[in-house]
Amino acid sequence: MNRNRDAFPSLQHGIYLASHSLGPMPSGVRQSYEQYQSQWLGHGDEDAWMSSWWMLASEVGDLYASIIGAPPESVLPLPNATLAMATAASCLDYQRRPKVVTTALDFPSMGYVWGAQRRLGAEITVVPSDDGVHVNLDRLLESIDEQTGIVAVSHTTYCSSHRLDAAAVVRRAHEVGALALLDVYQSAGVAPVDASAWGADFLVGGSIKWLCGGPSCGYLYVRPELIAALEPRLTGWFAHENPLGFEHADIRYDKTIRRFSQGTPSIPALYSVGPGMRIIRDLGVDAIHRESARRTQRIVDAALERGWRVNTPTDASRRGGTVMIGFEDPERVAHQLRSERVVVDWRPGIGIRISPHFFNTDEEIDAAMEIIARVTDRDAGA
Repeated sequence: MNRNRDAFPSLQHGIYLASHSLGPMPSGVRQSYEQYQSQWLGHGDEDAWMSSWWMLASEVGDLYASIIGAPPESVLPLPNATLAMATAASCLDYQRRPKVVTTALDFPSMGYVWGAQRRLGAEITVVPSDDGVHVNLDRLLESIDEQTGIVAVSHTTYCSSHRLDAAAVVRRAHEVGALALLDVYQSAGVAPVDASAWGADFLVGGSIKWLCGGPSCGYLYVRPELIAALEPRLTGWFAHENPLGFEHADIRYDKTIRRFSQGTPSIPALYSVGPGMRIIRDLGVDAIHRESARRTQRIVDAALERGWRVNTPTDASRRGGTVMIGFEDPERVAHQLRSERVVVDWRPGIGIRISPHFFNTDEEIDAAMEIIARVTDRDAGA
């Protein structure tokens, strides 16, 4: 599985365990950017928009689709996942069905977006977590009722790596006539995501983490049967049925996934995401997930043996690709690890976050755990 290490030059400089935050840059990104620069430079000879750029978002969207179990022409790249979620939120009628169900372990940006919909009549229900690690699935399902317009939750949480039963959430939402949106940012590329099998109405995510695309593109998946029925309030000229007609009138939405666009797409960003996603697609997420489950368990077991607090599900079937280990001063631990060339990060109240990906080795995991032990023992003796 780690045969692709050569595609990531930065892996030569240490142990990289932060794919939950920023995936390492694939070497192919340089060639991809060179292609973009060449097209821009040659625009005077050949129209870069018509020859390459106009359809690039569609091509990248289909690449995302191949990883998240979605059909072609159902995924739209957008500048970030927050904008993708806000676009979905702008499709809803909060006067008819006001309730929005979220959880306490969702990424803060989700709460900000849905909270802002209160001005339009939305009523936000936040399902709590008793331990800061898990969301009780039964409690979540019980909160979804006939007043619910949408259930918008993280498939895998950023703060504990707890993984929800996505199919159960979608099934309950549909039983009461609600829509279901899943944030798969911390899942896609490291855990199985199957938009079609789940029946999800929306998925949002992005390239920066497990897909090794850098801080470039988010994306919005819309269930194909819904596309033509939704009219987002958050819109722009690229969403128009005839954008090059430059009409000064109410928008006529495009009939395809492009109806969820806003303004001009970020062309350089689109060029940066392909190399990493093709590696993920070719390796296969199922194979990546098997290795991730095994290696995260290796981390969990080593942490528990040392008496460290694990702020992550110990059951692999409920865990994403990250392990959170609680220390009294996680910021200091993370900085000390970087000085030892072990790249992790930290979050307040959570601890350090450790994420092995397909390119890591068992030897790296064991070495990292020994270095963490040495660093924290040194702190304890200070």
